[in-house]
Amino acid sequence: MASCCEERGCEVTALRESHARVLWMVLGINALMFVVEGTAGLLAHSTSLLADALDMLGDALVYGFSLFVLARSVRWQAGAALAKGGFMLAFGLAVLGEAAYKVFHSVMPGVETMGIVGTIALAANIVCFSLLYRHRADNLNMSSTWLCSRNDLIANVGVLVAAGAAYLLASRWPDIVVGCIIAVLFLRSAFSVLRDAARALWPTSYAT
Repeated sequence: MASCCEERGCEVTALRESHARVLWMVLGINALMFVVEGTAGLLAHSTSLLADALDMLGDALVYGFSLFVLARSVRWQAGAALAKGGFMLAFGLAVLGEAAYKVFHSVMPGVETMGIVGTIALAANIVCFSLLYRHRADNLNMSSTWLCSRNDLIANVGVLVAAGAAYLLASRWPDIVVGCIIAVLFLRSAFSVLRDAARALWPTSYAT
Protein backbone atom coordinates (compact mmCIF):
# COMPACT_ATOMS: atom_id res chain seq x y z
CA MET A 1 0.00 0.00 0.00
CA ALA A 2 2.81 2.41 0.92
CA SER A 3 4.59 1.60 -2.33
CA CYS A 4 1.38 2.26 -4.26
CA CYS A 5 0.92 5.63 -2.57
CA GLU A 6 4.53 6.56 -3.24
CA GLU A 7 4.15 5.67 -6.91
CA ARG A 8 0.96 7.69 -7.10
CA GLY A 9 2.69 10.64 -5.47
CA CYS A 10 5.49 10.43 -8.03
CA GLU A 11 2.96 10.36 -10.85
CA VAL A 12 1.24 13.49 -9.53
CA THR A 13 4.57 15.28 -9.11
CA ALA A 14 5.64 14.32 -12.63
CA LEU A 15 2.31 15.52 -14.03
CA ARG A 16 2.65 18.88 -12.28
CA GLU A 17 6.19 19.28 -13.59
CA SER A 18 4.98 18.46 -17.09
CA HIS A 19 2.19 21.03 -16.76
CA ALA A 20 4.67 23.66 -15.56
CA ARG A 21 7.02 23.10 -18.52
CA VAL A 22 4.16 23.37 -21.01
CA LEU A 23 2.67 26.45 -19.36
CA TRP A 24 6.01 28.28 -19.25
CA MET A 25 6.51 27.61 -22.97
CA VAL A 26 3.07 28.82 -24.02
CA LEU A 27 3.35 31.78 -21.65
CA GLY A 28 6.54 32.90 -23.41
CA ILE A 29 5.04 32.44 -26.87
CA ASN A 30 1.91 34.41 -26.01
CA ALA A 31 3.79 37.26 -24.33
CA LEU A 32 6.03 37.64 -27.38
CA MET A 33 3.10 37.52 -29.81
CA PHE A 34 1.19 40.12 -27.77
CA VAL A 35 4.01 42.59 -28.41
CA VAL A 36 4.27 41.64 -32.11
CA GLU A 37 0.53 41.69 -32.85
CA GLY A 38 -0.18 44.72 -30.67
CA THR A 39 2.46 46.79 -32.44
CA ALA A 40 1.34 45.57 -35.86
CA GLY A 41 -2.33 46.19 -35.04
CA LEU A 42 -1.65 49.79 -34.02
CA LEU A 43 0.47 50.48 -37.10
CA ALA A 44 -2.01 48.77 -39.46
CA HIS A 45 -5.15 50.23 -37.79
CA SER A 46 -6.54 46.69 -37.61
CA THR A 47 -9.32 45.85 -35.16
CA SER A 48 -8.88 42.11 -35.66
CA LEU A 49 -5.11 42.21 -35.05
CA LEU A 50 -5.59 44.32 -31.92
CA ALA A 51 -8.26 41.89 -30.75
CA ASP A 52 -5.93 38.96 -31.30
CA ALA A 53 -3.12 40.82 -29.49
CA LEU A 54 -5.37 41.41 -26.48
CA ASP A 55 -6.22 37.72 -26.62
CA MET A 56 -2.51 36.91 -26.49
CA LEU A 57 -2.09 39.17 -23.44
CA GLY A 58 -5.11 37.59 -21.80
CA ASP A 59 -3.71 34.13 -22.43
CA ALA A 60 -0.32 35.10 -21.00
CA LEU A 61 -2.10 36.23 -17.83
CA VAL A 62 -4.17 33.04 -17.86
CA TYR A 63 -1.07 30.86 -18.07
CA GLY A 64 0.47 32.85 -15.25
CA PHE A 65 -2.58 32.08 -13.09
CA SER A 66 -2.37 28.43 -14.12
CA LEU A 67 1.25 28.20 -12.99
CA PHE A 68 0.32 29.84 -9.68
CA VAL A 69 -2.25 27.14 -8.85
CA LEU A 70 -0.41 24.09 -10.22
CA ALA A 71 0.39 22.60 -6.82
CA ARG A 72 -2.72 23.92 -5.09
CA SER A 73 -6.12 22.46 -4.33
CA VAL A 74 -9.07 22.02 -6.66
CA ARG A 75 -10.67 25.05 -5.02
CA TRP A 76 -7.62 27.17 -5.88
CA GLN A 77 -7.78 25.88 -9.46
CA ALA A 78 -11.46 26.79 -9.65
CA GLY A 79 -10.65 30.26 -8.35
CA ALA A 80 -7.99 30.66 -11.06
CA ALA A 81 -10.50 29.49 -13.68
CA LEU A 82 -12.91 32.13 -12.35
CA ALA A 83 -10.22 34.78 -12.84
CA LYS A 84 -9.53 33.50 -16.35
CA GLY A 85 -13.19 33.77 -17.23
CA GLY A 86 -13.22 37.33 -15.92
CA PHE A 87 -10.27 38.27 -18.15
CA MET A 88 -11.89 36.66 -21.18
CA LEU A 89 -15.13 38.52 -20.48
CA ALA A 90 -13.33 41.86 -20.14
CA PHE A 91 -11.35 41.41 -23.35
CA GLY A 92 -14.45 40.36 -25.27
CA LEU A 93 -16.22 43.56 -24.21
CA ALA A 94 -13.10 45.60 -25.10
CA VAL A 95 -13.06 44.17 -28.62
CA LEU A 96 -16.74 45.02 -29.06
CA GLY A 97 -15.98 48.57 -27.99
CA GLU A 98 -13.10 48.83 -30.49
CA ALA A 99 -15.29 47.49 -33.29
CA ALA A 100 -18.04 49.98 -32.43
CA TYR A 101 -15.50 52.81 -32.60
CA LYS A 102 -14.34 51.73 -36.08
CA VAL A 103 -17.95 51.69 -37.34
CA PHE A 104 -18.13 55.47 -36.85
CA HIS A 105 -14.50 56.27 -37.75
CA SER A 106 -13.63 55.16 -41.27
CA VAL A 107 -10.06 53.80 -41.32
CA MET A 108 -8.85 51.24 -43.85
CA PRO A 109 -6.62 48.60 -42.18
CA GLY A 110 -3.24 47.57 -43.61
CA VAL A 111 -4.17 44.23 -45.17
CA GLU A 112 -0.58 43.22 -46.00
CA THR A 113 0.46 43.59 -42.37
CA MET A 114 -2.67 41.75 -41.25
CA GLY A 115 -1.86 38.81 -43.53
CA ILE A 116 1.81 38.51 -42.58
CA VAL A 117 1.41 38.95 -38.84
CA GLY A 118 -1.77 36.86 -38.82
CA THR A 119 0.11 33.96 -40.40
CA ILE A 120 2.92 34.22 -37.83
CA ALA A 121 0.36 34.29 -35.00
CA LEU A 122 -1.42 31.24 -36.43
CA ALA A 123 1.85 29.28 -36.52
CA ALA A 124 2.64 30.31 -32.93
CA ASN A 125 -0.79 29.23 -31.70
CA ILE A 126 -0.59 25.88 -33.51
CA VAL A 127 2.52 25.21 -31.44
CA CYS A 128 0.69 26.23 -28.23
CA PHE A 129 -2.37 24.15 -29.11
CA SER A 130 -0.20 21.08 -29.75
CA LEU A 131 1.60 21.50 -26.43
CA LEU A 132 -1.64 21.84 -24.46
CA TYR A 133 -3.77 19.25 -26.29
CA ARG A 134 -2.50 16.16 -24.47
CA HIS A 135 -3.18 17.81 -21.08
CA ARG A 136 -6.68 19.15 -21.83
CA ALA A 137 -8.47 16.53 -19.71
CA ASP A 138 -6.03 16.44 -16.78
CA ASN A 139 -7.94 18.91 -14.58
CA LEU A 140 -10.13 22.04 -14.65
CA ASN A 141 -7.07 24.28 -14.75
CA MET A 142 -5.57 22.69 -17.88
CA SER A 143 -8.99 22.25 -19.48
CA SER A 144 -9.78 25.98 -19.34
CA THR A 145 -6.24 26.76 -20.51
CA TRP A 146 -6.64 24.50 -23.55
CA LEU A 147 -9.98 26.16 -24.30
CA CYS A 148 -8.19 29.52 -24.54
CA SER A 149 -5.68 28.01 -26.98
CA ARG A 150 -8.43 26.53 -29.16
CA ASN A 151 -10.13 29.91 -29.38
CA ASP A 152 -6.82 31.48 -30.41
CA LEU A 153 -6.65 29.28 -33.52
CA ILE A 154 -10.17 30.28 -34.52
CA ALA A 155 -9.33 33.95 -33.99
CA ASN A 156 -6.12 33.64 -36.05
CA VAL A 157 -7.99 32.14 -38.99
CA GLY A 158 -10.51 34.95 -38.64
CA VAL A 159 -7.75 37.57 -38.93
CA LEU A 160 -6.50 35.97 -42.15
CA VAL A 161 -10.03 35.81 -43.56
CA ALA A 162 -10.51 39.48 -42.67
CA ALA A 163 -7.24 40.41 -44.38
CA GLY A 164 -8.19 38.58 -47.57
CA ALA A 165 -11.71 39.96 -47.66
CA ALA A 166 -10.58 43.52 -46.89
CA TYR A 167 -8.07 43.30 -49.77
CA LEU A 168 -10.58 41.91 -52.27
CA LEU A 169 -13.39 44.30 -51.29
CA ALA A 170 -11.18 47.31 -50.47
CA SER A 171 -13.30 47.75 -47.35
CA ARG A 172 -12.75 48.10 -43.59
CA TRP A 173 -15.89 46.09 -42.81
CA PRO A 174 -14.38 42.57 -42.89
CA ASP A 175 -11.93 43.68 -40.18
CA ILE A 176 -14.79 45.06 -38.08
CA VAL A 177 -16.98 41.99 -38.58
CA VAL A 178 -14.18 39.58 -37.63
CA GLY A 179 -13.44 41.69 -34.55
CA CYS A 180 -17.07 41.31 -33.48
CA ILE A 181 -17.02 37.56 -34.11
CA ILE A 182 -13.87 37.19 -32.00
CA ALA A 183 -15.56 39.21 -29.26
CA VAL A 184 -18.62 36.95 -29.29
CA LEU A 185 -16.37 33.88 -29.14
CA PHE A 186 -14.55 35.37 -26.13
CA LEU A 187 -17.82 36.10 -24.37
CA ARG A 188 -19.24 32.60 -24.94
CA SER A 189 -16.04 30.95 -23.71
CA ALA A 190 -15.87 33.33 -20.76
CA PHE A 191 -19.36 32.39 -19.62
CA SER A 192 -18.53 28.68 -20.06
CA VAL A 193 -15.35 28.95 -17.95
CA LEU A 194 -17.12 31.07 -15.33
CA ARG A 195 -19.99 28.56 -15.11
CA ASP A 196 -17.63 25.57 -14.65
CA ALA A 197 -15.58 27.45 -12.06
CA ALA A 198 -18.69 28.47 -10.15
CA ARG A 199 -19.88 24.85 -10.09
CA ALA A 200 -16.55 23.76 -8.63
CA LEU A 201 -16.47 26.57 -6.05
CA TRP A 202 -20.13 26.35 -5.00
CA PRO A 203 -21.31 22.81 -5.87
CA THR A 204 -24.33 22.90 -3.59
CA SER A 205 -25.77 25.86 -5.51
CA TYR A 206 -25.79 23.74 -8.71
CA ALA A 207 -27.04 20.51 -7.13
CA THR A 208 -30.14 19.09 -8.79
